Amino acid sequence: MELAVEGATLNLEVDGPADAPAVLLWHGAGCTLRMWDHVVGMLADRYRLVRFDVRGVGQSTPTADPDTEYTLERYAADADAILDHLDIDRVHVWSMAWGSRAALAYCALRASRVISAMLNDASIGRANVEAQREGSRRALMKQSAEGIERFPRPEGWNLHHTPESVAPAMAAAGKFDLPAAVPALTMPILVVTGDHDPNLESSRDLVARAADARLVVLKNVGHGSVLQRPDLVISEFLEFQSGLAG
Repeated sequence: MELAVEGATLNLEVDGPADAPAVLLWHGAGCTLRMWDHVVGMLADRYRLVRFDVRGVGQSTPTADPDTEYTLERYAADADAILDHLDIDRVHVWSMAWGSRAALAYCALRASRVISAMLNDASIGRANVEAQREGSRRALMKQSAEGIERFPRPEGWNLHHTPESVAPAMAAAGKFDLPAAVPALTMPILVVTGDHDPNLESSRDLVARAADARLVVLKNVGHGSVLQRPDLVISEFLEFQSGLAG
């Protein structure tokens, strides 16, 4: 599905019953909406899962004005346009890595529209990409030693129509003051980060600053938890949702 918004055309997919609780999914850096394929395959029977490529990423078109249109404020407006188009008033939010930065901004800017948020691999500080890669390598080695088979990466999870626009689109996170936005997070928040993800320290900081947040640390999991262990993160998501319903 495509949706024309100001300055771009967004690629989006919607799965699940129209009357089910809606979940807005934010992809990680270098990823596309395809990164959620395992999650969608296991949860589309009970949730309305809304995923999209942010402008300039995946199959969404780049914008003509990178300086003003690649911002988390613009991505929040794009998300609103998607939800309005689908007649969704309020939504649960779920994200991973870079997407947790965009999702945090959305939750802060649109707090009245967000019921809850699960932020995987969250960081409100500067990312250490090399440490993330090394942590994931060590985590995968430990998983292999325990006989845990690797989940295949979904086809197209990092395939972009205009690869040159991905980096400028991802740079939007550096233009937004994430620590200053945390006090505006009034909804229940679950932060889920692997014990081998260097983002864990910042995830702890985020939870300490937020009004209603808790942290789950996944054993032997590195950065990119939704791709690496979709089984574990889905379990945490369902438990989180169950607690909200209770």
